[in-house]
Amino acid sequence: MVPAMELMVGEESWRLMVAASQAVQLHQQPYTPTDRTPAQLIQAALEHPYQFEPLRRALTPDDRVAIVIEPRLPHLAEMLAEVLRYLGRVGIPPQAVTVVSPPGSPDGWMRQLPVEFASITTEIHDPMDARKHAYLATTKAGRRLYLNRSVVEADFVILLTGRRFDPHTGYAGAEAAIFPALSNHETRAAFVGQFTTGHPQWVEGEAAEIAWLLGTPFFVQVIEDSGDRIHAVIAGLLASGAEGIRQQDARWRSTISREPDTVIAAIGGDPAGITFLDLAKAVATAARVVQAGGRIGLLTTAAPPLGPGAELLRRLDGPEAAKKSLAAEKPDDWAAAALWAFAARRASLFLASGYPDHVAEELFATPIHTPQQVQRLIDSSQYVLLLPDAHKTTVSLR
Repeated sequence: MVPAMELMVGEESWRLMVAASQAVQLHQQPYTPTDRTPAQLIQAALEHPYQFEPLRRALTPDDRVAIVIEPRLPHLAEMLAEVLRYLGRVGIPPQAVTVVSPPGSPDGWMRQLPVEFASITTEIHDPMDARKHAYLATTKAGRRLYLNRSVVEADFVILLTGRRFDPHTGYAGAEAAIFPALSNHETRAAFVGQFTTGHPQWVEGEAAEIAWLLGTPFFVQVIEDSGDRIHAVIAGLLASGAEGIRQQDARWRSTISREPDTVIAAIGGDPAGITFLDLAKAVATAARVVQAGGRIGLLTTAAPPLGPGAELLRRLDGPEAAKKSLAAEKPDDWAAAALWAFAARRASLFLASGYPDHVAEELFATPIHTPQQVQRLIDSSQYVLLLPDAHKTTVSLR
């Protein structure tokens, strides 16, 4: 009897069966899930940063603090509230704090904050409004830096962001949450086409230099676990960035020893926090290891908004023309659209999602809806890889 395996698809559990002779094993470093709450992880990280003294010793009651956040982090309001309480114990009141989020950020997290923090200032960075930018410095390469004014003019900057794999920077979060995310439109536009569809690798570039020019902000790096859980929080100055990357790799970088002809990639957690880039990263992760001409089943309950790049794909007859068309239009979601097209060129896509069937088809995918349909894909395959939380992981063939 083949034992059933559980894959979390959104907040649902799908039961699938893969015979031992079919199963491609996912190899990753062993880890132990934490029993601490997100707030407890934040508190411990602030009091015991990586190679640094407790954060309270670097603060004064007169400081004006800017906190840069990533709005789609799970448990954001809970973790941000703990940061604000920590500042309050140092004597910094909520009205001395400005919380800055990147362009296009949702604001639902604000309604989840305790009422005691109603007096904080919140700001969604606007790269088009020059009045909201301030000149910081000129880099070694000669770039004149205009960043978010609230961040530049703050006495102390804290970044509460997630470490995750990213096609632009290799690893999102920390210094990458400052630059180019909080720069002006011209600078951000110059980076739209700078991404890779290959395995994410860290390349130290301008972002680290710019973080130093900003006065060494304090990083609070959140490593996610499966679903909406938090695995770890690493805090500290610039030196802690490498430790955050190390712990991200330890939790989410995996290998396989056999090339599958079918990859079933699932996306778990609250579908409201899922973006099209998450979907694209999931299918690209599968595409890097599946046999050429194989099959990829992407399982999600989300239907995130489609940007101009994804809408461009829907107008094409096939993924082959995507590279040239995206390069011509340079949409803001160029990387996400390119990752999706890369996967569609590599393998046949099957998509279970919240999208109508015609949208899935226009994205070069065959719509599927039930675990039974996924099971038929598995049963007709030779070697199958089940990939939970595929948008968070990266897999390479040994």
